[in-house]
Amino acid sequence: MVGDAHRAPETAAGRLGRRLLTGWAVLGFVYLFIPIAVIVGYSFNDPAGKFNIIWRRFTFDNWAHAFERGPLTEAMVRSLQIAGIAAIAATVLGGLVALALARYRFRGGALIEILLVLPLTTPEIVLGASLLSLFIDLDQQRGFWTIVIAHVLFCTSFVALTIKARIRGFDWTLEDAAMDLGAPPWRTFSRVTLPLIMPGILAAALLSFALSIDDFIITFFNAGTTETFPLRIFGASRNEISPQINVLATVVLLASVALLLAGVAARARVEGRPVVVLTDTDG
Repeated sequence: MVGDAHRAPETAAGRLGRRLLTGWAVLGFVYLFIPIAVIVGYSFNDPAGKFNIIWRRFTFDNWAHAFERGPLTEAMVRSLQIAGIAAIAATVLGGLVALALARYRFRGGALIEILLVLPLTTPEIVLGASLLSLFIDLDQQRGFWTIVIAHVLFCTSFVALTIKARIRGFDWTLEDAAMDLGAPPWRTFSRVTLPLIMPGILAAALLSFALSIDDFIITFFNAGTTETFPLRIFGASRNEISPQINVLATVVLLASVALLLAGVAARARVEGRPVVVLTDTDG
């Protein structure tokens, strides 16, 4: 109340600036969400030809027959499988790297941090071509698992840096206190360290999943004859753009939103849960 009473009156220039800033923010949100709205909206369109680019009329037929196009559905399922495997593997590898870099001081640690940034700053076309050369030199047939390996490679860097940012400022004396109370190392990690860094792990896993399922360039170089959803859309767009593409893209969007909400809920639950340390004598 005192602050409001002594607040200086807003000038005309201040009001104009505030309105311009609000308008600019609204334009930014519109710019971000218009493509999403078009994808969702045109999943209900009944196009006149092969290209779903001109609105004709509203229909639910596309959703009723969403999975009738076998190759497109198979490509979507394959992309989800690759993204799931890559996200899990990258989260485990990147999490261990982040813990090692944050917990310990050792020779070469600074070099490892620099190497972690390299996949993020390297153009995807260079990274994809380099991996292609590696697989050819190893006489490795390109397909499902070469895509997984390639995705794990660049996702691990994102995971490690995300989790390391979460761990920064972590009070490692909490681990010492748990061990002083009789908790073994694994119990200390699972009951003290892991709950505190779990929000960062969840964020890193969701980021890895999104990066993997969306990737085109690196996948294009290392897929061989295997088709993912982005590759299938790229190939089909030369001949047609069917409404089923919009339907499946909307399904992925809804799944991503559901995963995001689940991650936010899990993060809130983890951050609000008290840390419990069990000793060997606990049941």
